[in-house]
Amino acid sequence: MIRGMDGSSTNALLDAGAPRNNLAEQVYARLKAELHDFLWVPGDRFSEAEVGARMGVSRTPVREALFRLRNAGYLDVEAKAGWFVKPIDFEAVEHLYDLRVVLEVAALERLGQRKTDPAEFDELKAAWLVSHAERLTDGHSVGALDEQFHSLLVRAAGNPEMARVHEDVTERIRIVRRLDFTRDDRIAATYDEHAKILRAVIQRKTDQAQLLLKTHIEQSKVEVRKITLHALHSARLRRQRG
Repeated sequence: MIRGMDGSSTNALLDAGAPRNNLAEQVYARLKAELHDFLWVPGDRFSEAEVGARMGVSRTPVREALFRLRNAGYLDVEAKAGWFVKPIDFEAVEHLYDLRVVLEVAALERLGQRKTDPAEFDELKAAWLVSHAERLTDGHSVGALDEQFHSLLVRAAGNPEMARVHEDVTERIRIVRRLDFTRDDRIAATYDEHAKILRAVIQRKTDQAQLLLKTHIEQSKVEVRKITLHALHSARLRRQRG
């Protein structure tokens, strides 16, 4: 049994017999998931030895994983104080939200010109055009489904390069987007707004769909502006309880 950074336990042991490169990848994926689940928050400090001990691996793959996370902007290291979680750069996050709008509005324009429905529409309808009783209520699951909604719309537009850039943007703002789904009212609003956007897209009402999408993302950006260190700590506590 391994203890998480927040003190919680987990049964997800790493494969200690895996090649070093694969171990580093496993450590990287595990730590990034913990960051996205708010098990760490800005200012938290730790050492390579602590991470290696709880994951049951040597410091070499841990160090490789930590430097990857530093290069991605999540962490930093000080010579005497060790590793720590960096503050969120909210100005950069807002710029990425603006880029999301550009990409997704362009995707809706392309979708509006299609004569037939892409295969992605069936998956979108099955997830979002559902009754209230069928809606998911777990914030973590809804957060993942929300990412899928926007990603599928862009992929359905048929431009793989646009989809690749959008995927990169999604990865870089995931840690704050997931906070949007720690509140029940935001979960309900997401279902309502996604259903309206999707219906407009299916009906080829492109202008309406674009307006709804812009409003939807702007509201999410407003929520991001409200995020404070206290909100991050509160999210971590809710995650521990739930």
